[in-house]
Amino acid sequence: MLLVPGSRPAEKIATLRQSIAAGTVSMPGCFNAPVAMMAEKLGFEAIYISGAGIINGTTGYPDIALLGVEEVARAAAYIANAVGVPALCDADTGFGEALQVMRTVQVFESAGVAGIHLEDQIMPKRCGHLEGKRLVSTQDMQRKLAAAVEARRNPDFMLIARTDARAVEGFDESVERGLRYVEAGADAIFIEALETEEEFGRYAELVQVPLLANMTEFGKTPQFTVQQFSELGYAMVIFPMTTFRVMMKAVEGVLTEIRDQGTPAAWLERMQTRAELYDLIRYAEYDEMDNKLAAQDHGESKKDG
Repeated sequence: MLLVPGSRPAEKIATLRQSIAAGTVSMPGCFNAPVAMMAEKLGFEAIYISGAGIINGTTGYPDIALLGVEEVARAAAYIANAVGVPALCDADTGFGEALQVMRTVQVFESAGVAGIHLEDQIMPKRCGHLEGKRLVSTQDMQRKLAAAVEARRNPDFMLIARTDARAVEGFDESVERGLRYVEAGADAIFIEALETEEEFGRYAELVQVPLLANMTEFGKTPQFTVQQFSELGYAMVIFPMTTFRVMMKAVEGVLTEIRDQGTPAAWLERMQTRAELYDLIRYAEYDEMDNKLAAQDHGESKKDG
């Protein structure tokens, strides 16, 4: 019996594709396992593991690919395997060129995620909503995607190509890159940093494959709802740093209270209780299993005597 129950990785990989085929899937950004467990508890069909969420939350580094593939995949595995719903994970630029991308795909597939997205930036990459991004050539990105397709073991493992071309080369080139990436084997396109509802709608008309929209706060994209994205033709909507930003603002507030008042008492009603945390992480089930194993061990000891 596994300590953490849920679907097997192959089942979750298939589930992600089935969910996308059935309608627009909303994926909250989950930067650790308890947040993913909360998202599952609240009924989300899938979760998103943000590279920024992992690197900001684990190390305090900016999102410029300062962690290696093993470090990111290890953190993603803790999150993905804590829940029974599929996880889509940010794999940055693939952590290298074509051969490295092949290993990246296999490492993340082994980590238990249902799919990854690879972006067409030059290392060191930058947040998709910041200035100063640089892109690899379309041909180089196609080569990476072809390598990724060759490397995956489960053909249902989703390979999503992210293009940052809108902010660097313009809308038309972002469409051209999306079409070329599909030709190279991408299952879906993550079009980053579009700026208007018209652009999102036009892109969906011109690149008719499953599309992913990034609903990040304080960026170039206006605030749209999942329903609006669905009506525009998008299969997936991620909220990569929403929970992280809310968490950090709350932490700032309670630390200020402790500094100024010497107690967090005013925040008690805004806290998750001990009982709620234990219920979420299934503390009683682990305790029950421990007691069961102890009883079995006691029984074996009596037989030996």
